[in-house]
Amino acid sequence: MKRIPFLLLLLLPLLLSAQSQKIKLSEAIKIAQEKSPQYVRAVNTYQGSYWRYRNFKADFLPQIRLDAVLPQYSNSIRRITNDLGQDIFVNQNQSRIEADLSINQKVPLTGGQFFVSTALERVDRYGDDAATNYSLVPFSINYFQGSLFYNPYKWQRKIEPLRYEESKRNIIENMENISLTTCMRYFGLLKAQVSLDIAKKNLSNQDTLLQITKGRFKIGKVAENSLLQIELSHLISKNNVTTNTILLKKTSQDLARFLELDTESIELEVPEKLVEFGVDVAKALAEAENNRKSVIEFRRRRLEAEQELAEVKGSNRLQMTLSANFGLNRRADMYDDLFQDYDQQQNVSLRVGIPIFDWGVSKSRRKMAEADLSLIENDIKQEKQEFEQEIYLHTLNWSSQRDFLETAEKAQEIALKRYEITKKRYVLGKITITDLNIAQQEKDKAVVDYLNSLEKFWVDYYTLRKLTLYDFAVDEKITIEDIIFD
Repeated sequence: MKRIPFLLLLLLPLLLSAQSQKIKLSEAIKIAQEKSPQYVRAVNTYQGSYWRYRNFKADFLPQIRLDAVLPQYSNSIRRITNDLGQDIFVNQNQSRIEADLSINQKVPLTGGQFFVSTALERVDRYGDDAATNYSLVPFSINYFQGSLFYNPYKWQRKIEPLRYEESKRNIIENMENISLTTCMRYFGLLKAQVSLDIAKKNLSNQDTLLQITKGRFKIGKVAENSLLQIELSHLISKNNVTTNTILLKKTSQDLARFLELDTESIELEVPEKLVEFGVDVAKALAEAENNRKSVIEFRRRRLEAEQELAEVKGSNRLQMTLSANFGLNRRADMYDDLFQDYDQQQNVSLRVGIPIFDWGVSKSRRKMAEADLSLIENDIKQEKQEFEQEIYLHTLNWSSQRDFLETAEKAQEIALKRYEITKKRYVLGKITITDLNIAQQEKDKAVVDYLNSLEKFWVDYYTLRKLTLYDFAVDEKITIEDIIFD
């Protein structure tokens, strides 16, 4: 058995890593939707919106909180006010322990907040008059409402669900953007590979034709002008190989970095045409209105403008702030005495503010909010029209893309066949080098035009998916479950 040389063992990992990676368009899109920087950004944006919505929902549930002072010690001279209303200085040498357990509940119906709490406090005095005192508030109910004419919770409960739904649709659109970007980068590299292959084949053909032309020139069968022309074509072919090699390097780097691949040596396959399917304009518009984030965004923006106007109106007229409290309390020198003979505590406060004359400040604020609402409504109307027009025109354009692609494919077949026939006739000396160059240029153009047409076909397909969030090829709606799970 032959032994593998030690140097070959060292180079084997490098040789394996240098092997090219074969990727299809569908595989490239799948990789991009799992690894690309755009994917990471899309997921992070969605997660931020998701946790914002979770925070919104949790904020309307009862909130339990414990606050405690464990302990607070003070030994200093402090100024206090005695029972006669006089300020005196006393020596304070004491420690304090306090605990407060509260439950807070927002009230969406009114816009206020309920607080239920219980509190226990102990104060220890040190020195000649050492003593211990306790204070207990076993039960206290508080209600506070900042305004009787504006309820912020009502607007939050309308806007935040829309904002979250918008974020779910947004990540689907972002994923379709990733598909679109991947498609364009894929075809960018594919066209570079094909262009380099064409340039190399042309250079090889030019080498052969140059030798044939030189031989004919020596025996006087072709003029010097024909020899110079083939030499010029040969130099142009060499430059084309260099230019397309650089382009291939750039496009392979762009795709490799976008897909987070370990190698820049990538082999791409020419994508096949999709199965035939029709797209009805009315269905495309209906799916877009049901699925796109723009429709939700329009509603959210209008509600936000209406909220701003409601807040301005609520603060521009009679202002009323309500607070109320009912509870029990008890003070004692002994801990066991805290739980008997409770004292009641109640208070109600209604604060009223009436704007009398403010030089038109309130009116101007209201008019500005009304103008902003009118502007938003007008913008939304125009954007909705542009939204519908974009879908309508793209749907009409899509219906003709398959015809364009088939025409380009047929033109490529004809151009390739014509070039092979023309090259054979030139070798036989029946046509000039000018005719051959024209056939070659038409052949190269037909190949590139076909790739451009195929690229536009696929780009338009993914654009259609993005515009409608609907996959007409399989007749299914694109949903959030297809991409990410909470």
